[in-house]
Amino acid sequence: MTEARDRAMLVAAIDLSRRCPPSDTAFSVGALVTTADGTVLSTGYSRQHNPHDHAEETALAALGESWRAGPDSTVYSSLEPCSVRSSRTRTCTELILAAGVGRVVFAWREPSIFVDCEGAELLRAAGVEVVEVPDLAGEVREVNRHLLAG
Repeated sequence: MTEARDRAMLVAAIDLSRRCPPSDTAFSVGALVTTADGTVLSTGYSRQHNPHDHAEETALAALGESWRAGPDSTVYSSLEPCSVRSSRTRTCTELILAAGVGRVVFAWREPSIFVDCEGAELLRAAGVEVVEVPDLAGEVREVNRHLLAG
């Protein structure tokens, strides 16, 4: 993977996050699932179909319940995938691992506004390559500024 492709895909994920219906109790997040060559297989964003939808969950679900990733697949997410969740039984980290995704790239580590997230650490511990691109985190914070005020 190239750094330029990672950045372009993260910018696309951040653009998707701007489509999220506003919420005072959840982050606005965008996600893409790609192949090794950068072909986008699916996209998703928080609350796309249901108020409890997470972006990574929606993008993976769009591929079908039986879809399994090749080890060269990547999930791009504007925010670190969740590792704690009260609205559904499986976290985005668990869904990514169950699908067999080999790589996750995100821009902003989830702040401890709602939960203490350990998505990056859990993914790495399971052998997933995790890449953080923190210089794009400011754009993600801007999308979620309504949660950060105060």
